[in-house]
Amino acid sequence: MARESQASKRSRLAEIRVRLHNAYPDAKVGLDYTTPFELLIATILSAQCTDERVNMVTPSLFRKYTTPGDYCSVPVEELEADIHSTGFYRNKARNIQGCCQRLIDHYNGEVPMSMEDLVTLPGVGRKTANCVLSNCFDVPGITVDTHVTRIMNLLNIVSTTDAVKIEFALMKLLPEQHWNQMNHLVITHGRRTCIARRPICSACVISDLCPSSR
Repeated sequence: MARESQASKRSRLAEIRVRLHNAYPDAKVGLDYTTPFELLIATILSAQCTDERVNMVTPSLFRKYTTPGDYCSVPVEELEADIHSTGFYRNKARNIQGCCQRLIDHYNGEVPMSMEDLVTLPGVGRKTANCVLSNCFDVPGITVDTHVTRIMNLLNIVSTTDAVKIEFALMKLLPEQHWNQMNHLVITHGRRTCIARRPICSACVISDLCPSSR
């Protein structure tokens, strides 16, 4: 099979974006939040956990803890209990308290608005940073989660599971003004149609553009 050119991938991805936009005009971030700080905490909790589960935990969590200082003022065991059902709760609790302490020490308790600053926070990688920047500050970015990784590989747009490599590959293939929207479209497609264990290829609006389609 001949290797697809970058120009061909760019054209195919443009058509994929249009079709997904028509199929999911309501696509948006799956986590519930009202402030950048809440989205930061929710995204840290979403590691190895579904957005649905995180959204079950955060209403009471956000009522109890409203500032970085609130998270730092309780014993870590108490925070662990509050987020237990999201899984990996010990590591997440440590990261959340470390993240909040750094916000207090270096950013006056506010969520910074740059990738360079965000990735210095414990528990925050490029995925989390892009999620916060794109949804809260309208900074263009590609958020590469498990859905984006899986679907971009199925589409043969990329052939790697390295999230950073996928992020930069998609940045080269998509116009910057579509980066934020593409995150929501692909993730929504992964939840509703291209489901990991049982993809519904017969109902997929991009099946003819997907080399992996059944």
